[in-house]
Amino acid sequence: MNIFVALRYRDFRLLWLGLLVSNLGTWMQFTAMGFFVARMAGSAHQAALDLGILGGARAIPVLLLSPLAGVIADRLPRRRVLLVTNTTMALAALILALLATAHSLNLVGLVLISVLNSGANGFDAPTRQSWVPFLVDRRHIGNAVGLNSIAFNAPAVVGPAFAGLLIVWIGVAGAFYFNAAATLAVVVAVILMKPSPPSAQRAEPTWHAMQQGVAFIVRHPALRWIVLAQFVTALSARPYSQLIPAFAVNVLHAGPRGLGWAVSAIGIGGFAGALVTAYFAQRERRSRLWLQSGLLMSAGVLALAFVPSLRLAVCVLFVIGVGTMAMMGATSTLIQMLSPDDLRGRALSIYTMIAIGVMPLGSLVDGAIGSIIGLRETFALAGALCVALFLAIWLFAPIVRTV
Repeated sequence: MNIFVALRYRDFRLLWLGLLVSNLGTWMQFTAMGFFVARMAGSAHQAALDLGILGGARAIPVLLLSPLAGVIADRLPRRRVLLVTNTTMALAALILALLATAHSLNLVGLVLISVLNSGANGFDAPTRQSWVPFLVDRRHIGNAVGLNSIAFNAPAVVGPAFAGLLIVWIGVAGAFYFNAAATLAVVVAVILMKPSPPSAQRAEPTWHAMQQGVAFIVRHPALRWIVLAQFVTALSARPYSQLIPAFAVNVLHAGPRGLGWAVSAIGIGGFAGALVTAYFAQRERRSRLWLQSGLLMSAGVLALAFVPSLRLAVCVLFVIGVGTMAMMGATSTLIQMLSPDDLRGRALSIYTMIAIGVMPLGSLVDGAIGSIIGLRETFALAGALCVALFLAIWLFAPIVRTV
C-alpha cells in the first residue's frame, strides 16, 4: 500500500506542504523558548516551575475556546478560518522576535504571547483536521492523518538542532524570526486551495451546538474510553516534552546544542511514529495501534526517570516520540472515522482541547510536582500511571478492541 497515497489529492498536497514549512519554524521556536526559560531560571526546580507556568498559559485559551472552535469549524468556511489563524500566529512570532531583539523578552512576555498563539492554534487545529475528510477519499483518511503527523514531525528532525545553532550564532530571536516567516507558508497554501462549504447546514443556538460535540464523545461506547486515555496522558505523561529543557539543561547539564539534540530525538521518533500511523491506520483494528503505541509512550516516560546521561536520554526520547505520535495519530483517525460529517469539527475540537489545551496544563501540574519531588520522580509516577490506564481500558472495555 502506498504510504503517500493521500498526496495524490491536490488541495491536501498544498495544505501538507504549507504545514511542512510552517512546522519547521514551530519546532525552532519551541526549542528557543524552552532554552530561554531554562537558562533564565538557573536551577532545575525553578526551570520546571517556569516551564509549567508557560505551558499552563498555553492551556487556558484552548480550554476556554475549543468548544466554540469546533462550532466554527463546522459552520464557517474553513479556508477563511485558516487564513485568520495562521496570520495571527505569524504576528505572534514576529512580536516575540522583536522583543528578543530589543532584549525586552521575559517570562511575562512569553506567557502573554503564548496565550495569543495558543488561542489562534485552538481554532486552527479542529478546522484543519475536520477539512481532511473533504480533501481525500474516505478510504485514505488514516493515511492523511499520518501524513499530517509527518508534516509536523519531519521538521522536528532538523528544526531543534538548527535552532540550537541559531541560538549560539545569533540568539533566540533568530528562531522567532524564522517561525514568523515560515508560518506564512500555510497562508499561501490556503489561498491556492479551493473553498469548501461548511459541514453543518442547520442553524442552531451556539451553546447547544457546542454541547453536541461533548455529548457525542461521552455517549459513544468506544470513543469515550479512547478520549479518556488521551485526557489522562495529556495531563500526566505527555507533558514530558515541555519539561525536557529543564531536564536536559539542569539535570543532565546539556548546553543549547545538547538540548537541540534532545528535542530532535523527540521529533525523529515522532516522524517514525507518523510513518507508522500513515501505514497501519489504513488497515483494520486501529485500536491495536492505539494500545501498543500508548504503552510504548508510557513505558518510555517511565524509563526516562532512570537515564544517567544525555546520550541515553536521546535514545529514550526517540522511543517516546514514536509511541506518542502513533498514539495521537490513532486517536485522531478513530475520531474522524467514527464521527458523522456534521459533528466532526466539534468532535475534533475535544481532541484539540486535550492535545493543545490539557497537555500544556499538564505541564503546569508536572512542573509543580517536579519542583517539589524532582523531575525524575515525576516522570516515573506519570509513566507508571499511564501504563496501568491503557491496560485497564483494554481489559475492561472490550468494545475498544473492535474499532
